[in-house]
Amino acid sequence: MKPHIGIITQARMTSTRLPGKILKEVNGKTLLQYHIDRLKKTGFNVIIATTTNDTDNPVKSFSEEHKIPVHRGSENNVLSRFYEAAKKNDLDIIVRVTSDCPLIDPHLIRNSLEKYIMMNNDHLYMSNAIERTFARGLDFEIFSMQLLEEAFKNAEEESDLEHVTPYIWKNKGGNVEFYHVKQPTDHCSYRITVDTSEDLELMKKLIIDFKAEDLSYKEIEDILKANPQLVKINAQIEQKKV
Repeated sequence: MKPHIGIITQARMTSTRLPGKILKEVNGKTLLQYHIDRLKKTGFNVIIATTTNDTDNPVKSFSEEHKIPVHRGSENNVLSRFYEAAKKNDLDIIVRVTSDCPLIDPHLIRNSLEKYIMMNNDHLYMSNAIERTFARGLDFEIFSMQLLEEAFKNAEEESDLEHVTPYIWKNKGGNVEFYHVKQPTDHCSYRITVDTSEDLELMKKLIIDFKAEDLSYKEIEDILKANPQLVKINAQIEQKKV
């Protein structure tokens, strides 16, 4: 029997550095819509996990308008929110992404998923975000419901609850096997996620000037390599620590 696979993206309106960022528009389309449209190209189901806060009612409205399954749960215990979303949708394999990545690459995710399925290992954690060689904003993690459930039942530290997967990738259960998805050239210094006004400025240029929403991650990274002035726009931004 084929495993039931779903991509769960966490989305909320109360970003501290750029509030409401996921529903900001570029070229008449929200960043969340770009993100979802890219994910849909994987061919797998996409589920939005947001909070029960009134501030996230617009995320629920977006989900309903675009007929995307949505689960609302705890703001701070994001692990429980993810677990509930996966349980509700009967998932066997989960892909975790975040909605501040409008240019996430569907083919990279699909190719990695196919490899994950072939490896047929419920203890496997696969990601391109731990040993990082891809631009920030292309991040994904793939793991089994078994590992997610183990984390949900055993994680106690605040950072494990807030960030969903540290319990898994720190191998606190002692049974995790790792596969790090890498590329030959290290582009981890590039930043195509949106967390600040500078990030948004770069995203606007990539979409308006280069139609980046239709490009592969390699093509986007090549644009950044060829245009160092673009990289400078948000080069000084530090990623929040997990």
